Amino acid sequence: MMNDEVILSYLEELAEKLEILVRDENINIEESFSPGGLCRVEGKHVIILNSKATVKEKIQVMITSLQQFDLTDMYVKPVIRELLEGPVQV
Repeated sequence: MMNDEVILSYLEELAEKLEILVRDENINIEESFSPGGLCRVEGKHVIILNSKATVKEKIQVMITSLQQFDLTDMYVKPVIRELLEGPVQV
């Protein structure tokens, strides 16, 4: 199995191909922790990752976010496609 940092960078590359901005932000929500998520800013998709989240949590956010896009006609590394098409787990 590949190391988590490599998987995260592959997911970030895929987001870039889809023209999705990925931002590592210090998310400060009172009384709760959010590892991040997908949103739209000025009509563009942005995946915000909580800078305090673990690499595994960031991978989870990336997978959940990227699963919302049609990747049928796009080359995706087999290990990443497996993560995106399988049950969500890291």
